[in-house]
Amino acid sequence: MRRRDFIKGIVGSTACALAARAQQPAKIARIGFLGLEPAAAQSSRVKALRAGLRDLGYVEGKNIIIEFRWAETVEQLPELAAELVRMKVDVIFASSSTMIEPAHQATKTIPIVFATHADPVGIGHVESLSRPGGNITGLTMLLTDVKDALPQVTRIGILWNPTTPSHPPALKAVEAADAALGVSLRMLPVSTVEDFDGAFATMTRERLDGFLSVASPLTISQRARLAELALAHRLPGGIRR
Repeated sequence: MRRRDFIKGIVGSTACALAARAQQPAKIARIGFLGLEPAAAQSSRVKALRAGLRDLGYVEGKNIIIEFRWAETVEQLPELAAELVRMKVDVIFASSSTMIEPAHQATKTIPIVFATHADPVGIGHVESLSRPGGNITGLTMLLTDVKDALPQVTRIGILWNPTTPSHPPALKAVEAADAALGVSLRMLPVSTVEDFDGAFATMTRERLDGFLSVASPLTISQRARLAELALAHRLPGGIRR
């Protein structure tokens, strides 16, 4: 999916949710943005969201207000989600399953929009991709094309985060799809930055051909570190959104 289409889809979902919740012309709509620090890692996404909303006539400070809540740890997300609900925001933007789950626990009525969710159906956040149902919607890219991402390799390390709710069910889809392609996968859990060194050491020791990192707040915020390790260990790979 092209970045332009991706952003257009997210902004469109957010705008639709706003239109459904803020019907009075005089009302200033409120968007709750639930994020996980460092905030700098989300700057491009925030910029794109603002630009897309502006293109649709939603100007911050004029007819919308974006309430940002940044958690320092995953454990802080439930309280921040509850805070946004108490503020009666019109829609909550929660980029991935890590943020969606606490937002969903906090409200079953306020619309929640996600940007990157590995398996929203498998984890139960939506009923189906065509008819999400409930109060959650957004965009997803199922992780079934590892071979397409790295066509020349046969032994691939998969970096995944056990604390990201969507990763366990998504990995089942990855394993099922790539078994048919004859690709051997090595699952490597990484929950903290400190886990990266050990994971790359393992891939080098086992002579894997490359790696794929399943996107999570941790890997997105540490893209530079992953690139450094990939270069140092001479392993091709990247982050799969």
